[in-house]
Amino acid sequence: MLAIVALLGGKLWGWVWLDPAMGLVGSAVVAQWSWSLLRQAGTTLLDRTIDEAGLAEIREAMEADGDALVSDLHAWRIGPDQVAVIVSLVAHQPQSPEHYRARIAQHEELVHVTIEVNRCDHAPASLVAEERKSV
Repeated sequence: MLAIVALLGGKLWGWVWLDPAMGLVGSAVVAQWSWSLLRQAGTTLLDRTIDEAGLAEIREAMEADGDALVSDLHAWRIGPDQVAVIVSLVAHQPQSPEHYRARIAQHEELVHVTIEVNRCDHAPASLVAEERKSV
C-alpha cells in the first residue's frame, strides 16, 4: 500500500523523495511488529513462569483441606494463555490426584497439570505439639 502511494505521488506530483520515505515508514512498521513477536515468543520459548500471585493461588487451593502440603510447585507458560503445572503434595491422608486437580479446575489457563501425591507417615505437627504439652 505504501509503495503504491509513493509511486502515485512521484508520478503525479514529482515527489521523488516519497519512495524512500515510505520505505522508512514500512521498515518501522515491520520493526515494531517483529519486536512484539520476539517478546511474545521469547516468554514462551524461555519457559517464563507465571507471577507469584498465581503460584500462591494454586498453592492455597491445593492446601485447602489442611492435611496436604505442597512440597514442590512449578508453573510455566507454554502458550499465550496456557500454563503447565507440576505439583508435589505430601499428606497424612492423601486423596487421588484427580481430587486435587478438581480444586484448580476453575483455572482454564492450566492446560497441562501433573500432580504427585505422597503419603506422610509422620505425625502432623499439631499432634506432636499437643503431645509435648501433655507430657
